[in-house]
Amino acid sequence: MKLTILGCYAATPRTITNPTSQVLEIQNRMFLIDCGEGTQVQLRKHKIKFSKINHIFISHLHGDHFYGLIGLVSTFMLLNRTNDLHIYGPKGIKEIIVLQLRLSNSWTSYGLYFHELESKESEMIYEDEKVTVKTIPLKHRVYTNGFLFEEKIGERRLNIEAVQTYEIDRIYYQNIKNGKDITLDDGRVIENCVLTFDPDQPKSYAFCSDTMYDEQIVQHIKGVTALYHESTFLESEAEKGMQTMHSTAKEAAHIAAKANVGQLILGHYSTRYDSIELFQEEAQSIFSNVALADDGASFEI
Repeated sequence: MKLTILGCYAATPRTITNPTSQVLEIQNRMFLIDCGEGTQVQLRKHKIKFSKINHIFISHLHGDHFYGLIGLVSTFMLLNRTNDLHIYGPKGIKEIIVLQLRLSNSWTSYGLYFHELESKESEMIYEDEKVTVKTIPLKHRVYTNGFLFEEKIGERRLNIEAVQTYEIDRIYYQNIKNGKDITLDDGRVIENCVLTFDPDQPKSYAFCSDTMYDEQIVQHIKGVTALYHESTFLESEAEKGMQTMHSTAKEAAHIAAKANVGQLILGHYSTRYDSIELFQEEAQSIFSNVALADDGASFEI
């Protein structure tokens, strides 16, 4: 699982920073999470193939989280895209994008599907044979969701030494990895646990976009491998965080500690601060394993 940060600063873009957008690569799938202004430029800068993005998740309809979407949708068309594109986001996102396409007479040549979200409860919004995605209800000034990406438990791992000892033909390897016992030519039944190891522990990633401090999210992110949690302010501006319904670095760390996550990644910094290192220092007073998102940073989860 690899996370690439395209942008992670609050409010308006600057020449040196970009608003929220990130790419999560998981089980050979590539998901785009939020799409702030300049996202497609960042995708090019970091050599991420546009064609691999088939699912886009938008947390809420504030500009710094989706104003880059119409540009990306249009660029896909100019690149002669043929793959379907699925967009998951708050109710209203379809109206916004379709209006712009209609008035510019720029209908897509590929399938464009909107999955509009309204529920204030966590719900499954994507599932295939290897990955699930659920919403994480957040508290912000407008309807907002975070997203929980989880790997499904994979195949059992082949114990090559044991398989070779029993001289088992390769044609049975997939059945073995699927958990089946094997009957040898002499009638002996070899139990699967002798021939395999437990599958790798599935990994998970939680993206918590703009939100005030809310312990309700802990139940949805318990034990995740990595948590990205907004940290717009330092404690010195905690009151402003309450007013604007944003979190501080310490509050993000409290959530990480209560949820017993593996790693906390901070982001969505206010540009009022001279150094983002201050966010890490404050968070580490509560939770030790803290990393800082920054434009262009990547994390192997």
